[in-house]
Amino acid sequence: MLKSKMLKDTLLLTAMQLILDSAALLLNVFVTKKLGASAVGIFSLISSFMGLAGIVSNGNAFLCTSRLISEELGKKDGDPNKVLRHGIKLCVLLSAAVSVVLFTAADKLSAGFFGSAEMSGAIRLMPAALGAGAVTACIKGYFNACRRSGISAAGDIFEFTVKTAVIVFLVINCEVTNEAQLSRLMMLSLIIGNCLSMIFLSVLFFLKHEKYHGKGSLSFKAYAKAAFPIMGGGILTAVLSSTNDALIPVCLREYGDSASQSLSLFGIFEAIVIPTLFFPSVVLCSMSGIIVSEAARASAAGNTDRIKNLTSALIQGTFVYSVFAASVIMRFGNEIGELLGGGETAGKIIPVIAPVIPFIYLEIILEALIKGMGLQSFSSLNYLAEYIIRISVVLILVPKLGFSGIAASYYASNVFGNTMRLIKILRFTSVRFRPVKTVLMPVVYSFLTMGTAELLFRGMPEKNIFSMIIFTLLWLSIYGAIFVISSKGSLRSLRAVPETQS
Repeated sequence: MLKSKMLKDTLLLTAMQLILDSAALLLNVFVTKKLGASAVGIFSLISSFMGLAGIVSNGNAFLCTSRLISEELGKKDGDPNKVLRHGIKLCVLLSAAVSVVLFTAADKLSAGFFGSAEMSGAIRLMPAALGAGAVTACIKGYFNACRRSGISAAGDIFEFTVKTAVIVFLVINCEVTNEAQLSRLMMLSLIIGNCLSMIFLSVLFFLKHEKYHGKGSLSFKAYAKAAFPIMGGGILTAVLSSTNDALIPVCLREYGDSASQSLSLFGIFEAIVIPTLFFPSVVLCSMSGIIVSEAARASAAGNTDRIKNLTSALIQGTFVYSVFAASVIMRFGNEIGELLGGGETAGKIIPVIAPVIPFIYLEIILEALIKGMGLQSFSSLNYLAEYIIRISVVLILVPKLGFSGIAASYYASNVFGNTMRLIKILRFTSVRFRPVKTVLMPVVYSFLTMGTAELLFRGMPEKNIFSMIIFTLLWLSIYGAIFVISSKGSLRSLRAVPETQS
């Protein structure tokens, strides 16, 4: 029986993702202290551009293979291995085409995206990382669909460890004096990490994959036809996200900051503020890949009850968790910003953006359900509207308000986009939304229990990280206990939902 499989996978992936996110945050702090916040800004821009090139070259391979292989597993005569081969073939073709464009148009792309030609050398190195990254994404999607998420997570940890080791080694041992050197350092770590990760996961696939004797339901043409709508949404999101990232330093310069100050502020935002806001989301991020697979299986089998119950439990649980996370970050945002090296700037902006966390975290779960149920067209249109709002606010407000304009763009786009996602999901699944129980109760409980915890923990030295952790655990225990008692265990419905058998 697979009754508790989803919960076990979530716990495993959460632990692994927690390690990765903690290490990534420490890496950002290390690079900031060694090379300055502007270096992290450059790293962030390169990562954004690489993410765009990666999505185009692999066709959103992890999501495509995860969803289509999940559907293949639900069919009597299916062959998931054949679907994986189709995915790898499509990725190789796309990677080759993108590599040609990157190599031949490197100067124009560097000037257009980074505002200078100094990054052209790094862009010409990108093709060495794209093909390996695409194949790796396909294999991760295969294991995720087959409910062996631990292998995918192991691949993520291996890849991150290699990349981090290369970056740390080069930062310590090489003299980095300009943007071009920084960009080449970043690309070298990506190339080595992607190539070794591909070898690592390929070996695991040959050792761990199962053999199937079905004919398979998808030809390569059918796979590509099914993959392109999924791919389109990922590419659109990557293009808009990269555009937004590229515009922020430009708009900060219009506000009056120098080029170096703009990159430094952007670096603080990307290295300190955003990781702080997303750090508690490791649980939801771990669940998202599993949810795509589970929703796809249930959808292929026509199991509407499974989808409805899963949706209801996930929405309620997400609000309970995200409201508490937002409350903690609002409470300790100033201290967190300073402890992580972001100084007064990060300390001020973190508590300001924290109230939008429930909307940000809701996106993780809702997008997983949307993609699992095959609603890619809505997802793409909603992302388009969301990023039009975000980019418009950046263009209008950042030149006038500076850093505060970035916060405004996050509020406007996340509130709009995730309200639309919630409405779509509720209508599609016919789930009834109860705002008092789902939203108001967690908010009330969170602030009441915070006051209780403060009474029990008077005189806390707030800038001591250990005291903050102890206080948060005390607060969480009171919050969790009161919520469980008052809700009478309603959140346990997530574990009680009947599984869709493959």
